[in-house]
Amino acid sequence: MALITVEQAALAFGHHALLDQVDFSLEPGETVGLIGRNGAGKSSLLKAIAGTVALDDGRINIKGDVRIAYVPQEPEFDPGHTVFEAVAEGLGELKLLLTRYHSLTRRLQDDSADHEALLAELAPIQHELEARDGWQFDNLIASTLSHLDLPPDSLISDLSGGWKKRVALARALAAKPDVLLLDEPTNHLDISAIVWLESLLKNYAGSVLLITHDRRFLDSVATRIIELDRGILRSYPGSFTAYQERKAEELAVEEEQNRIFDKFHAQEEVWIRRGVEARRTRNMGRVRRLEALRRERASRRERVGQINFQLSAGERSGKLVAELEHVSKAFGDKVIIRDFTSRILRGDKIGLVGPNGAGKTTLLKLILGELAPDSGSLKQGSNLQIAYFDQFREQLDENASVADIISQGNEFLDIGGTRKHVMSYLEDFLFSPERARSPVRSLSGGERNRLLLARLFTRPANVLVLDEPTNDLDIDTLELLEELVTGYSGTVFLVSHDRAFLDNVVTQVIAFEGDGRLEESPGSYQDWLDAKQRMAAMAPKEAPRPSAGEPAKARQDKPRSSRNKLSYNETRELAALPDTIAALEAEQAMLTEKLLDPTCFRDAPLEARGWQDRIDAIELELLDKLARWEDLESREK
Repeated sequence: MALITVEQAALAFGHHALLDQVDFSLEPGETVGLIGRNGAGKSSLLKAIAGTVALDDGRINIKGDVRIAYVPQEPEFDPGHTVFEAVAEGLGELKLLLTRYHSLTRRLQDDSADHEALLAELAPIQHELEARDGWQFDNLIASTLSHLDLPPDSLISDLSGGWKKRVALARALAAKPDVLLLDEPTNHLDISAIVWLESLLKNYAGSVLLITHDRRFLDSVATRIIELDRGILRSYPGSFTAYQERKAEELAVEEEQNRIFDKFHAQEEVWIRRGVEARRTRNMGRVRRLEALRRERASRRERVGQINFQLSAGERSGKLVAELEHVSKAFGDKVIIRDFTSRILRGDKIGLVGPNGAGKTTLLKLILGELAPDSGSLKQGSNLQIAYFDQFREQLDENASVADIISQGNEFLDIGGTRKHVMSYLEDFLFSPERARSPVRSLSGGERNRLLLARLFTRPANVLVLDEPTNDLDIDTLELLEELVTGYSGTVFLVSHDRAFLDNVVTQVIAFEGDGRLEESPGSYQDWLDAKQRMAAMAPKEAPRPSAGEPAKARQDKPRSSRNKLSYNETRELAALPDTIAALEAEQAMLTEKLLDPTCFRDAPLEARGWQDRIDAIELELLDKLARWEDLESREK
């Protein structure tokens, strides 16, 4: 039986129907991806199901005691709460117990506190948490905060919008609802957090309805795709890839049907305009049929147009765009870049990948000359014309109109050598004349990104810097932007957590590996990932080798006479050490893989703690075994 049923839902703003007699049902265990163009009404449908927006007509039925958690694009919190308190809000009454428990345990760490009184107060809380399975939720919160890199004691008021989105996601997950409603959950998450969220949703026991434009994420988690297109909701079973194939066939059929309809309609219009013959034949049935054709043609909502991207590469830059030699950069005690050397040539399309806060934007500013390195040398190429897409949208004046942002006081623009009116140019980016006169503050996230791209492309550039360009863009716009960047003859620097976009665009990856270390890898994002996995797979074989030792095969092939400095038992111990070390590393890898499964903290919290303790013990045991191996081999020689 369906958990949520939407029947004949209708919702409109002005004359534009977002939902036109929509029907939908969410079954147990489903993960449904809701897609559509920006402004199609996806968020409005999600809000209606969550109960924050009222429908104009129709109804929404929610089964019995189904618990729903909703994560909006712009979450709201009490600014005075800590991250832990905000996340625990999803637990209802348990929140008070858990927050009180953590407050008391923090006070116990104070030597001047009355420990006896605190322990007496703590005992009944611990008993109540045990009785209500509170430790399971405590472990779930701790695990979620860890994976999303959220500091539990930080104040909400100190967090940026992106970090607040992470807190909202953690709050929804901590509640263990039957249905999760997620509006753009991957925005502002780095790749490691997105991969973790993928794993969690694929193993989630409840149902999920989510809006996302991240194609790789959608293809990984969705069991069904529903598309909101011109007020109509259509369902496509299977993955996003299966949807794309089916949708292409449907559009081809729709286009052919419209062509046949329009041809027949045009023929009937010619007939009625012949006037005298039409009246003479008195074929009133044909006249009524034409009137019906006119009504049908008027009611047909055309597919939303495609954005027309054009970008002039301007004059060619020099062959060398930038050369960095042993560059280092730090802010205080935090080293962002350590001893990095690279040459960037004209036409390179470079993807910068790494966790949030790793320093990707800092590296861009160094390359562009906006920051000076602390040490090392940096040389910029000649004749660089730079266009910069800012992830924080600082270039947009909230009070200016959309047209003013583009025109800068001019009525016409020079786009690639062609003179174009501002309004006509904005229509290429799907801004109607009415929308073009609206202030920037009234735009959605996707519209702001489209506006920033429109402004970016008004000037010629041979270096294109895209800092998180994919946030809030719909899938059609993403694919068109991919085509533009792929065919662009200039140099591209791309910071993005959209793995599909990176794969389809970049020819080289600069990865932030932590502690200021940067690694370069030719090819796409997936090529870099594959190379990293190959290196990780090789590491266990190489790690046990002593630094001055010979290859393993050469050591094994040595004649037994060379071991005259070892006893018989020591010789046997040396021969067995490689297998022992390999077994320990395999066990460690297996336990680590188990801990990566987010459900383990929910289903077996005590076992999970035991696995972590065993991993730590293996680490110490490996150090002992490696030291013993090196000692025995040095004596063997």
